[in-house]
Amino acid sequence: MDDCIFCKIIEGEIPSRKVYEDDDVIAILDISQVTKGHTLVISKEHVRNILDYSDEMAARVFSKVPKIARAVKQFDPDCKGLNVLMNNEEIAGQTVFHSHIHLLPRYSESDGFGLKWKDHSDDYSEKELDQIMTDIKNELNE
Repeated sequence: MDDCIFCKIIEGEIPSRKVYEDDDVIAILDISQVTKGHTLVISKEHVRNILDYSDEMAARVFSKVPKIARAVKQFDPDCKGLNVLMNNEEIAGQTVFHSHIHLLPRYSESDGFGLKWKDHSDDYSEKELDQIMTDIKNELNE
């Protein structure tokens, strides 16, 4: 894609701090560095997000994530954990529409990254939960 920043990084048209590359992915330091070592694993194939992955592409891309994640966690002895995050579509926080996975090293609860959600389990009856389950299963079987 002509105007895609990640495609330009992959092609070497824009400099990056590359930590890993193979035939399927490139991993670079995110320029925002939400936490020290914040790394993006970017698919070399231009697809919008996970919703556009084929099964084969998913196997190729996601099989690389554990190796890169281990390196991101282990490079700093102060790192206590790691978030793996993928935003899919604008409402979910996706701002660059080329598939990428964030690896966010975690150092403390106040290290600059937070993820919160509200428990809505009391908002649904058993019957409604059963219907949601059935609807999702039906989508998987189509």
